Formats: sequence, C-alpha cells, structure tokens
Amino acid sequence: MNEQILKKLSIITNEEQAILSGEADIDRSLYTTDINSDIIQGKRLLDYNRIITIRPHTRFVHFPKHSHDYVEVVYMCDGTTTHIVNGVTITLKKGELLFLSQNVEHEVLPARESDIAVNFIILPQFFNTTVSMLGESESPLKAFVIDCLNDGKNKSGYLHFMVSDVLPIQNLIENLLYALISDTQTSQVTNQSTMGLLFLNLLEHTDKLAYSENVDAIVIQVMSYIEANYKSGSLQELANSLHYDFYWLSREIKRQTGKTYTQILQEKRLNQSAFLLANTDMKIYDISESVGYENISYFHRIFTDKYGVSPKKYRDRQNTSQ
Repeated sequence: MNEQILKKLSIITNEEQAILSGEADIDRSLYTTDINSDIIQGKRLLDYNRIITIRPHTRFVHFPKHSHDYVEVVYMCDGTTTHIVNGVTITLKKGELLFLSQNVEHEVLPARESDIAVNFIILPQFFNTTVSMLGESESPLKAFVIDCLNDGKNKSGYLHFMVSDVLPIQNLIENLLYALISDTQTSQVTNQSTMGLLFLNLLEHTDKLAYSENVDAIVIQVMSYIEANYKSGSLQELANSLHYDFYWLSREIKRQTGKTYTQILQEKRLNQSAFLLANTDMKIYDISESVGYENISYFHRIFTDKYGVSPKKYRDRQNTSQ
C-alpha cells in the first residue's frame, strides 16, 4: 500500500475522536435520516450526483447489526477487522476484499488504531460497465453484480476474496483508491473501467474465494467448478464432490440461473475459445480440443451459432480490429 494513501486513511476522524473521548458512540445521523432505522443510506455518504465514494472504516467502536441500500466493498489496507455477515464471522486481513450486497445483515467488531480499512460506497448503477466487461460467461462475481443491480433481491450476501498475494489486484485497488482519495478529475467511466478490470482479475482467482453459505452458494460452487474444469468436468462429478443428488442439483441450477448445466458449460467453453482465437496463434482444431470439443465440426457449428461467424472469420475480424 502506498504510504501516502495509508497515511491519509490512518488519520483519526472527528467521529473517532468523539468515540475515544467518550462523548459519543455511533452517530446515527451520519448514516441515516431515520435514527431509528438500521438501514444505512447511500445518500448520507455520497456527494450529490456521485455513485461511488470511499470512507475510512470507523474504528474503536462496535458497529451494530445493520444493512445498506447500496453495495459496500471493504478493503483491508493494514491490520485486521472482524465482520459478522448474515451470522457468519469473517476476519478480514491485510490485502483482502469483502463484497457486501444490499440487504445483507452486517456487523463489525471494534478495530484498533492500526487496523486500517476503507469502505467503498457504491450505488448499483456503477456496475453497469462491469457487467458488460464480464461478458456473457457465468461467474460468481457476475451473479453477485447482477443481484446487486436487482436491488439484492436474491440476497447473494457476500464474497470474501483472500487475494493479498495477487499483485495486479492490489495495484488496481490502489489506483482506484488514489483517484477517489485525491479527488482527481478522473472520469466516472475511468473508475468504472478500473472496477471492471479488478473484477476480470478476480475471476482468475475463484480458488481464493469464500462466500455465503446459503442456497445461492450453489450457483457459486457450480461456476467455480466450471471455471476450473470446463474441458472435461461433468455434472455427475460435481454432484458427487458436493454430495448432492444429481437430479436435484440439475433442477436447482436451472431454477437459480434459468439455464442448464450444459448451457452454462457451453458458454464458458465458447467464451474461452473466442479468447484463444483472438489472443493466440493456436490452430483452430487445437483450440476446439483444449476447451473440450473433440468433434471439430460440432465446434464449428455451435461457435457459428453463438458468434454469427466461423472461428476463422472471428479470428480474422479480431486481428483486423487490433
């Protein structure tokens, strides 16, 4: 973490000073227009016409159970903080990220002066660019974002990424922090693009992801499995590994995503093949085989159905546009 950024985030705020002096506990008027409500309002934390901001996490005090009408992303700059999310205790360590959807129940235990966390306060529409950057493939992050855009109605809960050792992710977070802390003239589009790049990098590290232990977690388990096993994985193998009945799991995937396991798997395979066509010199047959299709004719047909052109024409178009 850049020392200049960390120094700014470490400054004891007026709110924290009042807490330390015993003059006040949590000042609810800072967070909501209804002091009897447990819902923190984005409009109390965001400047007019802004859809993203950051604020240092308030230390030295127990933040009681609450929810948000916005999306919150907590980044741990230094030290640790302890969060209770939907009854699950999460210890957030230096360099880790915690994504919280609207409606999730959130509680935070007191932090020390050396425990420096920053909260990203984000209105759902900020993620419009992110969704388009994530493309058509299904993933835990995309499912989370889509739920947030839908006001968190599915209560997707949280995503906890333990990515302190992943330098590209740390650099992107630092870039976003710098732009928001220094209040530069960085455009909203630039910040949205940075968030989209952050999500694309997080997609590569679902092995470092912990998530809500609820029914919706099944979707995350399925997507994570497909990300790692799209070439040869099967629904039967997944059902066995999760100790679910094959037919129940099949129906549950369809119920929660609107798609069958086979449809989700095919989307991942075709998206991966499109990436390889655009970014490598691999032969088309080798690409077909690498994503799980040994029948090259079948691969050509389904690829053309999805993209409207053959794999060769798709590659030629990508090369021409670069």
